[in-house]
Amino acid sequence: MAEPTLTVTVAYASVKHSVALPAPAGAEPLLRDLAEEVARMTGVPVSSQKLIFKGKSLKEMDQTLASFGVKEGAKIMMIGKRNSPEEEAELKKLKDIEKSVEQTAKKLDKVDGELTGLKNGFLAKDLQAEALNKLDQRVKGAAEQFMKILEQMDAMSLPENFSDSRMKKKGLIKTVQTCLAQCDRIEAGISEHLAKIQSKNLALAD
Repeated sequence: MAEPTLTVTVAYASVKHSVALPAPAGAEPLLRDLAEEVARMTGVPVSSQKLIFKGKSLKEMDQTLASFGVKEGAKIMMIGKRNSPEEEAELKKLKDIEKSVEQTAKKLDKVDGELTGLKNGFLAKDLQAEALNKLDQRVKGAAEQFMKILEQMDAMSLPENFSDSRMKKKGLIKTVQTCLAQCDRIEAGISEHLAKIQSKNLALAD
């Protein structure tokens, strides 16, 4: 059975775009969903869009379209400016970097989960030290990757008027810094658990 959709018409410049948004039961499309789809179709970034319905400017991105009275077949007008090809090229670079950040962050979360498992005794005591050393290597690898990403972004010189790119870069730097703090926290947890195992082994040896 086809997924239910909400279809609206968005007029931009002299072109009318038919925009179909998935509208499964219990998950009504948000203004953000519409804005992102319009950005994909027109090349006008969400931050540069002004969406107008029945003379009112729609601003609350996390509100449902229904809350603004937008129904099937509604006509919405959009005013906005596309980014220059130069800024689009920089945004593409930042989107590629974002993918790399997400992939490395997933690997880090996996290590975090495995460390929690080790702390909860999900592995025989005699195997734990080796497993912890391997986790430590993986964390160091992730931290190295994050540092390389920071260097890559640091090398990007964005003009003042590239507001979308500058905002994206700022957000990514913040995300990477949070991930690096997570690396430090996991490394500290690994060292702490290794020290516990070693002190227990020494106690047993005595």
